[in-house]
Amino acid sequence: MSPRVKADEPSASPPSAPTRSTLPSFLTSGLNIRALTGADWFSALAALLLLVAVIGLMNPAFFSTTQLINVVQQSVYIALMAAGIAFLLTQGEVDLSVAGNYVLTGIVASLLIQGGMNTWLAAAIALLCAVGVGAFNALIVQGIGINSLIATLAMGWVLRGLAAAVSEGKQIIGMPVSDPFFAILGGGKVLGLPVSVWILIIVVALLTVVLRATPFGYRSREIGSNPDAAAFAGIPVNRNKTYGFLLSGGLAGLAGLLGLAFFTSGDPTSGGGFELFAVAGAVIGGNPLTGGIATIFGAAIGAILLKTVGVGLVYFSIPAVWSQFATGAIIILAVSLNGLMARRKARRKKT
Repeated sequence: MSPRVKADEPSASPPSAPTRSTLPSFLTSGLNIRALTGADWFSALAALLLLVAVIGLMNPAFFSTTQLINVVQQSVYIALMAAGIAFLLTQGEVDLSVAGNYVLTGIVASLLIQGGMNTWLAAAIALLCAVGVGAFNALIVQGIGINSLIATLAMGWVLRGLAAAVSEGKQIIGMPVSDPFFAILGGGKVLGLPVSVWILIIVVALLTVVLRATPFGYRSREIGSNPDAAAFAGIPVNRNKTYGFLLSGGLAGLAGLLGLAFFTSGDPTSGGGFELFAVAGAVIGGNPLTGGIATIFGAAIGAILLKTVGVGLVYFSIPAVWSQFATGAIIILAVSLNGLMARRKARRKKT
């Protein structure tokens, strides 16, 4: 005879699946200090604030509102690239063609404008070209199966070579600087901040929502955490990575257009090292190369941190011949500290 079950004994039920939060933990749990300091981007933000304090105490002129705004404005181009790269890093991919895409976008737009085309139409065509570069990167990486590091590095050289060829290695000048495109994007201000800074703020906010509250963002993180499990669960891995490459290409193009509007010329030699600064900024900001974790805010903060380092070297009168060495050393230190903190955080979770 089978044993009887007591009527008042609760029946066992399988545990419910954990729910996904679309907001950072320190917001969903209230302003919890421990959650705040444990955020992926917190170390980069703390380092930035500390660096600003040190430079400002040694050189009080650095604390001026104009100087601080200038630092952020100079960071916009790399920060936009870093935001796009964050979506790829979390999926285990990378895009080193962003600097070449930045340069080519500016050259294409400036040539079209010089030829008499409407500035906004020329900008739209150049932006579509930048997205097309992202699509081509996705085709090479996803279709042919070439490692994204090698494929996009080579693509960056191709784009720079193409930009130099079509511009004959010369700056494209003679832009209609009084046109609204240049007046608004290059020199316009809203509430005391340059329009380019507002564009960065809007992009970071929108992409944070995309990352945290859309299937694309959720799938991006799942793919980076475990690609095989993601594919087994029915997540379209290749298609999701393609979207990441398109986004990276589009943001590099947007950065190129903002650069053109600010400098009022297309320069085939500009953007040197932007791709490495963008990747380093994303990693320093809390986007590990191992994937599975992403923070758009952190990527932007990391880019601003690197620009602040460069400005700080000038304030401390570091000779130009040593500036590149110092910048590289600081990047290594920052990435190393970020990695150590990530390991410590992982061990804390296990215990």
